[in-house]
Amino acid sequence: MEIKDRAKKIKLLLLDVDGVLTDGRVIIGNYGDELKKFDIKDGLGVVFMRRCGIRCAIITAQSSKIVKTRARQLGIEKIYQNHYKIKSLKDIKKRFGVEEDEICFIGDDLIDIPILKRIGLAVSVPNAVSEPKEIAHYVTEKPGGAGAVREVCELILKAQGKWEELTKEYFK
Repeated sequence: MEIKDRAKKIKLLLLDVDGVLTDGRVIIGNYGDELKKFDIKDGLGVVFMRRCGIRCAIITAQSSKIVKTRARQLGIEKIYQNHYKIKSLKDIKKRFGVEEDEICFIGDDLIDIPILKRIGLAVSVPNAVSEPKEIAHYVTEKPGGAGAVREVCELILKAQGKWEELTKEYFK
């Protein structure tokens, strides 16, 4: 099945954090404070998805106040924090009322593979370890933390014929 055909079915964008929404680096300050860097274009991509009726959730192995804050800023509905991410898939499908082929997941490491193998549009990033990239239906041109999420959002919205309507106000 072609990427465009897979993207047409997507109703839920599921995002990993470290290495996908960020470049994978964590800065820890002298007082134990943790910092992560997010790409503003990725954030707008998530906002665009929500505007077009595509729901978004985060699934991460780490618990982080920073991620909760960023999710709240973007209107992301739910954060799943579980090292064994596949255990959350049943709840994700039930909570969002979607089938596996209606989910796009962007992952970058070994713990993402069980979900990448099951869902409709499996995406990885070029800065991922090799195994997720081998399994993915699509590997982004942009790296994680630097536009990869936005690239996938545009791919999905264009495949679904929603991009032009969404962006026409910017070209007046």
